[in-house]
Amino acid sequence: MGKLFIVPTPVGNLEDMTFRAVNVLKSVDLILAEDTRTSSVLLKHYDIGGRLESHHKFNEHRTVSVIKERILAGMDVALISDAGTPGISDPGFLLARTCIEEGIEVETLPGATAFVPALVSSGYPCDRFCFEGFLPVKKGRMSRLAELAGERRTMIFYESPYRLVKTLQQFAEVFGEDRGCSVAREISKKFEEHRRGPLGDVARWYSEHEPKGEIVIIVEGAPEREKVKEKNRWKRTEENPQTENGD
Repeated sequence: MGKLFIVPTPVGNLEDMTFRAVNVLKSVDLILAEDTRTSSVLLKHYDIGGRLESHHKFNEHRTVSVIKERILAGMDVALISDAGTPGISDPGFLLARTCIEEGIEVETLPGATAFVPALVSSGYPCDRFCFEGFLPVKKGRMSRLAELAGERRTMIFYESPYRLVKTLQQFAEVFGEDRGCSVAREISKKFEEHRRGPLGDVARWYSEHEPKGEIVIIVEGAPEREKVKEKNRWKRTEENPQTENGD
């Protein structure tokens, strides 16, 4: 029986690749990549040859059983994503779970992931935090934000540059314009940027300065008074359901 290796790749600077990750990718029988064109640049940089196949969110449900059988037959397989650690807002969970259910050893290497440097650089508490990744684009988005309004832990979100301004405006609406945030852009790349301040101010800044690149939003947790206020609001709603509708 072979083994599944989950291998993080750089989120920006190619030099963020670990020696161990390079050695594993050179030794396995098959490398599964989210986008083979993107990964080919990294593999060429480190003179990594071998077989390369695609494994992404659009085909993973079809290919996972085939990959599982290959590993059971003795093939060592490595899974990488375009950037960061597979499984963190990228394909990886389904394959890892399937292999575990089949008794296949899954070895995950430590390495790059975008939200850790963004969190540590934000200046907000990072001893306890809430990772939300990408919010729903439409259905369930605002209800999820309402649920998070009283969250006291530091919150972490991923977002597209095309939706950043709207997202910050929604955050300001739900969490309050004065709630602190830090927008980390292009982590580990040449033009890395951290924009910190109240949600309202940061939203206005990006409405005048078009954002580009990969983005991580760190939002300050709610103060104690917000938690109490949110708890009391839901208590009133449960005691008098019509209150919320203004009846």
